Amino acid sequence: MPRLMERHNYLGPGDLGYDEARRTLNPALDPRPALVAEAREAGDVAAAVRAARELDLALTVRATGHGTHVACDERVLLLRTSDMASVTVDPERRIARVGPGARWGQVIAAAAPYGLAPLAGSHPDVGVIGYTLGGGLGWLSRRYGFAADSVLRAEVVTSDGRMITADPGQHADLFWALRGGGGGFGVVTALEFRLYPVPVVYAGAATFPVERAAETLALYRDWCATAPDEVSTALVLTPNSLTIKAMCTGSTDPLRPLWATAITDTMAPMPFGQAAMGGTAARHLDLFPSLPDATIDTLVSAGREATVEVRHWGGALAKPGGPVSHRDTRFSVIVDAQLPGVAEALAPYANGGVFLNFLADTGRTADAYTREDHSRLLDVKRAYDPADLFRTGHRIH
Repeated sequence: MPRLMERHNYLGPGDLGYDEARRTLNPALDPRPALVAEAREAGDVAAAVRAARELDLALTVRATGHGTHVACDERVLLLRTSDMASVTVDPERRIARVGPGARWGQVIAAAAPYGLAPLAGSHPDVGVIGYTLGGGLGWLSRRYGFAADSVLRAEVVTSDGRMITADPGQHADLFWALRGGGGGFGVVTALEFRLYPVPVVYAGAATFPVERAAETLALYRDWCATAPDEVSTALVLTPNSLTIKAMCTGSTDPLRPLWATAITDTMAPMPFGQAAMGGTAARHLDLFPSLPDATIDTLVSAGREATVEVRHWGGALAKPGGPVSHRDTRFSVIVDAQLPGVAEALAPYANGGVFLNFLADTGRTADAYTREDHSRLLDVKRAYDPADLFRTGHRIH
């Protein structure tokens, strides 16, 4: 074992604590990395990177365990950053700075006393940095854009163990790639990003008769065409329920036509931090420029056997930014099971793209980007990780 590893906390198979350290949130997965390293500061991260290179192992980072698409076997050094969970807020500049172990709930709590909010995900336990590197689509995104677009600065350990800063003025190519290109360019040890003035939101859900799913889906599709950017919504269909979740940073009046046939309505004013809206696990994912009647028929059929989520995009998500592509998408569709015939029926109407945060299939990573942006990401990858040390998960190659 390399001498540099003796000063740090590394666990291997058979060591006390290894089994607990290697586990992820998904009990169906059984990761068995060659080594698990615990990082408490950026120097530990750099040492782990050098150790992985010396041992000819890939390196993967785990902060919270939500990134369960990442393979982790005897060819991998797993770097845990959960102890690097610092969060600071500058209320005057409306900026947050976080470590790689920080979760969205921490940032929300730190920003709330100042009437500020981050572009957080759907669950407070999700890690900030992994989510943001993948693009970051949340309930404030129609108003303010992808979380990645709000990144101002990153501190990164590169594949050769250097600690550098990436921002618009230094390592600008890496800075561009980190804002939606995933975690394959280095280990981010600190991230700074904008916060927004959102002290209170209206949030909740309305339920509808499940037997009127096709009619309600069509109504939802048509309503979304004129929905203001201040309103974010998602329709969720299951075998026994039909719900539309909503969050408004302004008036709820635009929801009235949509709510006309609702059975129940839980919309209420609340602090942003109390509006945990949840999401749907993606076994199938497609992005759509529109939802023709044929897609609605397919989704209603799928909803009899699985959970289907239709999320409205648009608004500030369409503004040009970093490598996050397919910004003209109007709807994302997630199905939480692989059902026969569903993918084939939806394919003619989808735009062929995917969104990295929602994507479980690592074989489709390139589909998250335009051809031009993927080529540019490859150039950055070759410049900062020529040996492909960071090659697990959504790999750029």
